[in-house]
Amino acid sequence: MVIVRSAIFNIFFFSWLLCILFVLWIFLPFSRRLLQKAVRFWAVGALWGLRKIVGLFWVIEGHENIPSGPAVFASKHQSAWETFAYLTIFDDPQYALKKELMEIPFWGWYARKCGMIEVNRKGGAGALKSLVENSRGRLLRGGQVIIFPEGTRVAPGEKRPYFSGVAALYLNLPVGVPLIPIALNSGQFWGRRSFEKKPGTISVSFLPAIPTGLTRREFMVELESRIEAESDRLSLV
Repeated sequence: MVIVRSAIFNIFFFSWLLCILFVLWIFLPFSRRLLQKAVRFWAVGALWGLRKIVGLFWVIEGHENIPSGPAVFASKHQSAWETFAYLTIFDDPQYALKKELMEIPFWGWYARKCGMIEVNRKGGAGALKSLVENSRGRLLRGGQVIIFPEGTRVAPGEKRPYFSGVAALYLNLPVGVPLIPIALNSGQFWGRRSFEKKPGTISVSFLPAIPTGLTRREFMVELESRIEAESDRLSLV
């Protein structure tokens, strides 16, 4: 039954994606926020399909740790799920995305219009400076910056080093803007490049903000230990 439901959902998901990719060009001449709302509509539809077809739901833990204003969210990355689910959680989400994704026809156009932040992972110090400057600009305008410190999807139980870009953001945050770690267990239900989507409930845990004033090394240790420990706990739920 899981295979059948997964097949039906995959057909629905990619059909819905292709449909929205060709429709969104209509919104390109209009405001960024209007296009953002249209993209959010697509994300809501994809989550609806997961619930109705697969039986996959999701819950948020730590609502009290989600600030109402600008913030940086450093998230565990296990699945494609969080790449679109966060569009429905935040008011003005702006992901830090690798350059290759921004070059995809249609998709890249919409991502740039929505204010996503391009990251050239081979660009060295210049790319890091650009990430910080662009992120600060988004934050000063009230947006929420989402970054995946691992840089790619990592299966539950596996460990990969966190990239230093998140530390650069932390050390250059505008005054009063917090950095919030996010743990989750989405990979248990929707694995990387997996055909199967399993029924159940994805848990997304928003943790307390990382204290200010830490050194780069202290921050990286604190961030990784918090996210990994909480993700391990959620994998046992």
